[in-house]
Amino acid sequence: MAQKALNEAVLIETGRYRVRLAETRSDLARAQALRARLFRGPAGAEDGDGFDPRCRHVLVEARASGALVCTYRLLDLCDGSRINESYAAQFYELAPLGDFGGPMVEMGRFCIAPEAGDGDVLRLAWAAMTRIVEADGIEMLFGCSSFHGTDETEFLDAFALLKARYIAPRKWRPRVKAPDVFRFARALRRTPDPKKAQKMMPPLLRAYLMMGGWVSDHAVRDRDLGTMHVFTGLEVGRVPANRRRALIGMAGA
Repeated sequence: MAQKALNEAVLIETGRYRVRLAETRSDLARAQALRARLFRGPAGAEDGDGFDPRCRHVLVEARASGALVCTYRLLDLCDGSRINESYAAQFYELAPLGDFGGPMVEMGRFCIAPEAGDGDVLRLAWAAMTRIVEADGIEMLFGCSSFHGTDETEFLDAFALLKARYIAPRKWRPRVKAPDVFRFARALRRTPDPKKAQKMMPPLLRAYLMMGGWVSDHAVRDRDLGTMHVFTGLEVGRVPANRRRALIGMAGA
């Protein structure tokens, strides 16, 4: 696989930010600390796991202070035959994706520091991802997109909008595996309020959907992290041309 095609550590630099791959144990520890803060709270447990050593970790840093403002990790799979090695496979039955024939990458543990307060951080994170996808010939990007909270009633408009517009194609659609799920595609009969729905959507999920992504027909409650997440997939070849050009331009590709 073309994972080694992109061999420089620094992916993007702007006047305010640097996006790079983690190179040291200290880099990984900083990423894990930000993840723990965002996913587990100020007094929460550490956030390392067995997937970290297998992943590439992307860091977005403020150049002036060196502060880490965003991180995510990438798990490379040669094709769908390795889908059960993914983090998401713990929660979703992904047998339909076993037939996917091209290189895939799982994006996980995506988080932005609340004090960053800058839309450029999200755009740069995606631009870096785009650069990696282009260099490595990735054909599908996927992962779990998390809502912060485990009570579905807080997110009903968002789930109703996902049901109405963004359910995965049947040939790729994940099946239920986790014991605690909300089957929103089956349960909801409401017409979504699009403005409310968009406000409820996590930034990562909004970005996936704007680029043509799709989701599972159910959400999984992760009580360990205090979230509900949906499986999210994006077939790279279906990304709208104008959005792809914009991201490639931002990445300097």
